Amino acid sequence: MPDLVVTQVRSSIGAKPKHRGTLRALGLGRIGKSNTLPDRPEIRGMIAKVPHMIKVDEEAEAAPAKKTTAKKATAKKTTAKKTTAKKATATKATAAQAKAIAKRTTTKRGVGSADGGDAEGGASTEAKERQR
Repeated sequence: MPDLVVTQVRSSIGAKPKHRGTLRALGLGRIGKSNTLPDRPEIRGMIAKVPHMIKVDEEAEAAPAKKTTAKKATAKKTTAKKTTAKKATATKATAAQAKAIAKRTTTKRGVGSADGGDAEGGASTEAKERQR
């Protein structure tokens, strides 16, 4: 049984809510997005509801090749290496940001700062004595 490739070609802005729901049920959400669906009566009915917003192409089923699976496994390993490198870079950036924040925090709370506090961020010693 052939599959159907459904592509959204018009925006759902201004469409009826049921038409927007039908697009979501077909797995579409923006112009140019495609989805491959089985050729069944339910799918054909949804396509009949929104023919002015989509384009339909038939796709013949192809037997999956074993070589393709081997390529996918290699691609996954490469992706894992890239992701690990990105995480390491993100960790370095986070550490640098934490140092910068700590540096800013200590300089703002020095003696004579705008809030008149001491190094611990509270009121100055003179102010504490006045309250007593």
